[in-house]
Amino acid sequence: MPARSKPATSKSRPQAAKRRSQAGKPSPASSTSLVIVESPTKARTIARYLPKDFTVKASVGHVRDLPNSATEVPAKYKKQGWGRLGVNVEQDFEPLYVVPKDKRKLVKEIKDAVKGAGRIYFATDEDREGESISWHLLQLLRPAVPYQRLVFHEITKTAIQKALEAPRDINDHLVSAQETRRIVDRLFGYQISPLLWKKMAPRLSAGRVQSVAVRFMVERERERQKFTEARYWGMKARFSKDGTEFGGDLVEVGGRRIATGKDFDPDTGKLRQPQRKIRALPLLLDGDRAGEVLAHVQSSPARVASVVHKPFKSSPQAPYVTSTLQQDGNRQLRLPARQTMRLAQRLYESGFITYMRTDSTVLSDEARLAAADLVRDHFGEEYLAKGVRHYRNTVKNAQEAHEAIRPAGRHFRPVAEVRKRLGPSEARLYEMIWRRTLASQMKDAKGTNSTVLLDVAEARFRATGKTIQFAGYMRAYTVEQRLLPAMDEGDALAVLSAETSARRTRPPRRYTEASLIQKLEQKGIGRPSTWASIVDLVQHRSYAFKRDRTLVPTFTAMAVVGLLEKHFKRLTEYAFTARLENQLDAIARGELGRLEYLKGFYFGNGYRGLQALLEAGDKMIDPRDVCGLPIGDGDDGAPIEVRIGKWGPFLRWGDRRCGLPEELAPDELDTERARDLLEADARAKLPMGQDPATGRNVYLKQGRFGPYVQLGENDQEGGPKRSSLLKGMASEEVNLDLALKLLSLPRTLGPDPDSGTDVVAMNGRYGPFVRCAKEIRSIPAGTSVFEITLREAVHLLRQEKPKRGARQAAPPIKTLGPHPETQAEVRVLSGRYGPYVTDGKLNASIPKGSEPAAVTMEEAVSLLKRRAERVAANRKRPKRPKKKRSRRKARS
Repeated sequence: MPARSKPATSKSRPQAAKRRSQAGKPSPASSTSLVIVESPTKARTIARYLPKDFTVKASVGHVRDLPNSATEVPAKYKKQGWGRLGVNVEQDFEPLYVVPKDKRKLVKEIKDAVKGAGRIYFATDEDREGESISWHLLQLLRPAVPYQRLVFHEITKTAIQKALEAPRDINDHLVSAQETRRIVDRLFGYQISPLLWKKMAPRLSAGRVQSVAVRFMVERERERQKFTEARYWGMKARFSKDGTEFGGDLVEVGGRRIATGKDFDPDTGKLRQPQRKIRALPLLLDGDRAGEVLAHVQSSPARVASVVHKPFKSSPQAPYVTSTLQQDGNRQLRLPARQTMRLAQRLYESGFITYMRTDSTVLSDEARLAAADLVRDHFGEEYLAKGVRHYRNTVKNAQEAHEAIRPAGRHFRPVAEVRKRLGPSEARLYEMIWRRTLASQMKDAKGTNSTVLLDVAEARFRATGKTIQFAGYMRAYTVEQRLLPAMDEGDALAVLSAETSARRTRPPRRYTEASLIQKLEQKGIGRPSTWASIVDLVQHRSYAFKRDRTLVPTFTAMAVVGLLEKHFKRLTEYAFTARLENQLDAIARGELGRLEYLKGFYFGNGYRGLQALLEAGDKMIDPRDVCGLPIGDGDDGAPIEVRIGKWGPFLRWGDRRCGLPEELAPDELDTERARDLLEADARAKLPMGQDPATGRNVYLKQGRFGPYVQLGENDQEGGPKRSSLLKGMASEEVNLDLALKLLSLPRTLGPDPDSGTDVVAMNGRYGPFVRCAKEIRSIPAGTSVFEITLREAVHLLRQEKPKRGARQAAPPIKTLGPHPETQAEVRVLSGRYGPYVTDGKLNASIPKGSEPAAVTMEEAVSLLKRRAERVAANRKRPKRPKKKRSRRKARS
């Protein structure tokens, strides 16, 4: 495949212009139109809205790209110094595009389809990536018939018809911007990564945006490493007014404000000096002083010192853009950013939402009318905003589609339809988009924030509450209110209870996927189409792992960022990376030349470019320096450090070395923990004893995935036998007898009575289990893997296998006893959609505002009875006959 230069060169323009001039004259040989999209799902959806003489083909993403491996480089370029790189930096950064092996058959099929077409429409996505796919298809197909570009931000009949009425040419500026980004990313990653392999460790990678994202996480971890914990005491109390209970927090003692977490310096753990000299240091409560205050509070009456009501007005948030959709998908639905985008892609390609890669918060007139209709139907005219709500775009961007993410079409389809056609996961994301779109066109919410100060002896408490006078857009969501009883200054209150608690300051929170994407967006780094892949990539490059929902940077990430900051500082600065995005936007708008930017980036322009930095780095970077992360000094004064080695990070103190646990966070490793790990490793080299049966030594060792026991030496023939500790078992409780029991696993219990196959009890990654052939069942808590009998194991294996992903049932909130009529046990349970009562056959939701734990048997029976009546009524209702719809299959 010949190397290509700019997306549209001066040589190619006349021929392209000639073809475009024929756009209105279909070829007399064929009246068939060929539409090319990038996704098979999109092809099937769009085919439903096209005339019969249209054929739809899918390119399945990109059909050409820079070579990913040496095997993809054509033979005549293999001897070129730039062949593997795929970019000829000496010849105006000409890219080498190749068709991957797995795409060659597909490209041939598309070429065959072109032969029978009288017109071609490139209908890939409406962004730079989609524009680039269309351009690459054009370069490969070289059609002799008219061709045009179709763009639409939703896959509906109306949108497709409008696109057919107003096709356009391929936008060379968008293609040029995408190609520039691809080349910059290739130069950055393919030239800095080998330097990391050479100076630090193999299989490491660097990336223009990826490295900046890792730097965000590393800087937060450094803050956590410097953090010094501070301890203080606080107090909560429960009060009652006319039978209504509410809580309050201690804020003052003896007229002096008590210290809270924000009053402590995170680096020193000491109280900060007040900014103004007239202010005194807050009172730091210790346990003894808190106990004295508690005794006075428990024995004294309470009075209302002041009541302040402040009205508030809350406006709805803008409709979703890519970043906010990914953030809420992570926060509300607990979905990784990549999965959120995968679900959104399916919703878009199935015609349920508009294009999901966008920076725009604008809604079309069609969308506002559709939202207004639904607001009137669901909530009433009084909730609909007067006029048009406009939301400010924070990003100047020529790359993305020009409408927010919202339900597609003039009439938003119900969530139930999405659930039926695509599934529950897509339905949950669609519902989130549906509610946000409606809320964006509703009135502001209005209410009152109340703050009450209460005096009890020398202590002052503060209670807060919120009252909603007009819910406005909040009607689109579930809104909880913290209500306070009516109170006036001087009112007497009852103190129901009070308790003190020892508290400590917390280090800065690590990033989650949502907050990392939010940070990238705030800094103007990356674009909607890249954020999900960047967050996903850092977790698969040994740079981060997940703990709960937070992203924890690894020691390798700390070392790599240190190297980049020292030797490639300019390229990893936030301002530089954000400025690059703006320059790509300028190229997309035709305001900046592709070659002008690439030359400055690589060769420099008043500053050192990438080429000079690489040459200097190769000479100056010392592996002994960049591969070490100092922890502190040992008792002998020798430094303790983490070293990045060929097989991963390890701990070194003088001549002593040991591996590190796989999921040890950098902020959890100090000199004390380092000494413990080194001592544990030294003990692991000494045997616990010997196995009486074999005479071999038994060891307790620490591995990447936790402690384990080992029988024999590492160098013995066939290798030593190893066994992990059982879940919840601490290494301190392991003695020789327990180690031998662990090494006895797996245990053969005997033959299965039916099949004759051996039944085996063993320990696995997810805990102990029994196996017979392909049947596996977990051993329940309370039953020992060392003592389970053949009869017990066979009984487990005969039980129905739990469904994959099935969650363990939560314990009941309350067991009410036998139903007075059916004698079935009635329980109060917590479900996905809230608390409910059940008799085992029928479920009935508990009304909002009711306390689940306070439900009585009489109330439960009444709820179940009403639920049974509704179910019976629905069964009697005649079903409407379904209308038959003819669906034309996508012709591909």
